[in-house]
Amino acid sequence: MAPDRLKRMLEPASVAVVAQADDPTMPLLASIRAGGYTGRMVALGGGAAEGWEPAANLDALPEAADLVIAPARDAIETIAAAGRRGCAGVLIVDGERAGAAMLGEAGRRAGIRVIGPDSIGLVAPRLHLNASFAPVVPKTGSIALVAQSSSIAAGILAWAARREVGFSGAVTLGAAADVDIADCLDHFGLDGRTRSILLALDDVEDAARFLSSARAAAHLKPVLVLKPWRAATGTTSLTHAGLIVTADRAHDAAFHRAGLLRVNDLDELFAAAETLGRTRPLAGGRLAIVSNGAGLAALAAGRLRQLGGALATRSGDAPAPDEEAIVEAATPAQYGEAVTGLLEDGGVDAVLAVHAPHLLAEAETCAEAVVAAARAVRSTKPVLAAWIGGDDAIAARFAATGLPSFATGAEAVMGFQHLLRHARLQAELMATPPSAEDMPPPDLAQARAIVARALAEQRDWLDPDEVSALLAIYRIPELRPVVAADIEAALIVARPLLARGRPVALKIVSPDIIHKSDVGGVALDLATEAALRDAAESMLARVRADRPEARITGLAVQPMAQRAKARELIVGFATDPCFGPVVVFGRGGTAAELIDDSHVALPPLDLGLASRLIARTRVSRVLAAYRDVPAARLDAVAAALVAVGQMAVDLPEIRELDLNPLLADETGVMTVDARIMLERTPEKRRRPAIRPYPGNWRRQVTLRSGRSFQVRPIRPEDEGAIAAMLQKVTPEDLRLRFFAPLKTFSHSFLAHLTQLDYARAMAFVAFEEETGEVAGVVRLHTDPGQEEAEYAILLRSDWKGVGLGWTLMTLIIEWAKAEGLKTIRSQVLAENTRMLTLCRQLGFEIAHVPDDMALRVVTLSVESAASNLRS
Repeated sequence: MAPDRLKRMLEPASVAVVAQADDPTMPLLASIRAGGYTGRMVALGGGAAEGWEPAANLDALPEAADLVIAPARDAIETIAAAGRRGCAGVLIVDGERAGAAMLGEAGRRAGIRVIGPDSIGLVAPRLHLNASFAPVVPKTGSIALVAQSSSIAAGILAWAARREVGFSGAVTLGAAADVDIADCLDHFGLDGRTRSILLALDDVEDAARFLSSARAAAHLKPVLVLKPWRAATGTTSLTHAGLIVTADRAHDAAFHRAGLLRVNDLDELFAAAETLGRTRPLAGGRLAIVSNGAGLAALAAGRLRQLGGALATRSGDAPAPDEEAIVEAATPAQYGEAVTGLLEDGGVDAVLAVHAPHLLAEAETCAEAVVAAARAVRSTKPVLAAWIGGDDAIAARFAATGLPSFATGAEAVMGFQHLLRHARLQAELMATPPSAEDMPPPDLAQARAIVARALAEQRDWLDPDEVSALLAIYRIPELRPVVAADIEAALIVARPLLARGRPVALKIVSPDIIHKSDVGGVALDLATEAALRDAAESMLARVRADRPEARITGLAVQPMAQRAKARELIVGFATDPCFGPVVVFGRGGTAAELIDDSHVALPPLDLGLASRLIARTRVSRVLAAYRDVPAARLDAVAAALVAVGQMAVDLPEIRELDLNPLLADETGVMTVDARIMLERTPEKRRRPAIRPYPGNWRRQVTLRSGRSFQVRPIRPEDEGAIAAMLQKVTPEDLRLRFFAPLKTFSHSFLAHLTQLDYARAMAFVAFEEETGEVAGVVRLHTDPGQEEAEYAILLRSDWKGVGLGWTLMTLIIEWAKAEGLKTIRSQVLAENTRMLTLCRQLGFEIAHVPDDMALRVVTLSVESAASNLRS
């Protein structure tokens, strides 16, 4: 549904309230009027209300209302009537959550949006609109609040009013019959008046939509998430990965991948909002402290270190170079001088000014000195303040000048850490992954056949041979076991190894025994045939006694891994009901889930994402060289994670996978034990929440001239190739494409071109086969409603006029058709006659822009264009 209807609801020019004597909407008539709402107000239902225009019903409205507020009674009829009258949407403030689905369907039939039921309403401070049951109306500001919980929303608004924190908008979704978190992220992400977004979440319903919208918003501004932690109870997983991937960890992985900052409670939320809502992005993590007491500074510095932060050290030009940047100040003049000097110091990224009450250092004048210094230096470095015991007037003074202030130094340090976390998340979002070795993709048909055969036999687990075959398809190294039917066969398998002095391991093979060591089903370092026979006989006797019901299908013989200094890791994935497959990495072993040294991430992964996942664990430290132990090959560990993530994407029939242990040393990695659990119930299978790379859109094209091109969807790793292409585009062609002269191409600029969310954008890049260089790129970005999209195309200047532009445009139109888009549009400079001619040939309609004769708007109906191209 088009996003303009939601914009009209959240920024309404007119409001109509359905309210009769006992309706829960009655109090809103008074609160909306008392707030000074500047738009048109119409009261429906026959009752008189001071300051409101009366109307009998929606059909009698003098004009279509942007926002209709209604009780749950007769809600479906109200929604239908609002749609007939052309209203933008209906806010339902009461009602049961069980009826949400019917209300959402009613809204879709009527072509309008629905917020609620069970919502306390929405607030638009700029319009002085308080269409909510919140007792406190926030002032106008730059923070947007989106909440599923009414009580948390009311608490946040009350806190904000006390601290004079302003909002660009606030909405509580209740049961989210129609409008959901993703819709609001799209709206406030593009809203120019919103600088940061606060989310108060209970649950995520549509993980793919949520992540796509969240990532888009987080690219533009800070997004904070407050979600209650929930204990992992009742888990029955039989794999280590399944025990590690709890719902909270899956949410954490999703938030991290999208660039969202998760906070644990209201205090942390407020500290983060205070900082991110008032400061510019942080360039580094070095914090300097100014205080009127050494003890206060020490407390703040200690908290900083406890949170993993670092104190700044003075630069070489400072009075005391290389010393920690902690400065004592007793008077206003000293505060001003200290803040000024630290802001000008190249070794400092941010300054925290702390003050405690003192007869010789008045709080107000010292605060003014800090404000004056921050203004005078005109630095982009953040200045934070903690005036202990300070009154509301001092906090208001800091707020008025854009300086975040806190009650204690510890709270200020927490706020600074959120600034740092946000900066690091932004860097991760824009990071260019290292180029992977260009290898053929896994044989997906063979992999699917292995899984399909096991499912056809109604099995929950792949057998060892099938596991080995699947690992080989995805190029995951394995110390491959050989399954023998009985003891004699096991001796035959082991004999060549034992003859070479290579000890073996023996493991029980049973579809009913997953953790073999729990039943004594593993014997290691067997160096002779006699030792193997004794171990096998004892093992079979023990297993038959302890697990008489277990079906024993054989004995697995495996050479012992001769890697004395290898580290034991776990790599795997498990399926979360909300976010689908979640990849696991951490310290391995039989107690991997108890050691609690693991992190998780959503697939698909690239080498950069995999490397950062590794770095978040403690075990990553011992993967580096220490004492006489060489460093493990991190590239091999990362490649294994990428391969496991690809398997999770390709094979949704796999529920859980364990590679535990995966041995890592200076020679690479080797899987010693692997198990794969299947999901036999199709309804429980989950696709990845992040749309994977659309490799099925690869094409080989040959132009009339005979020149051939490999055309494929763009990848983040293409940044260097795109930069090289832009160097071969003339300044005039760059101006026609970007509407302005371009001389340099920053990493940030190139990342925006190459790092796409394939759920809402596509770019095809054409590589000339002979040289391997990029000859052209065409891209399409959809609007949040997934109905319209804007295209752009750029060819290397020496490849214009040979048919490459037509080829790329027809391919992007084909993609738009496959995605169900209705319209493609763009703006073209009137002087760009070559582009306008191509548009006419493709069937675009071309129109003038009334207030800018230098521009043309080109529009294409995807359905008709696709039909014409096929014919």
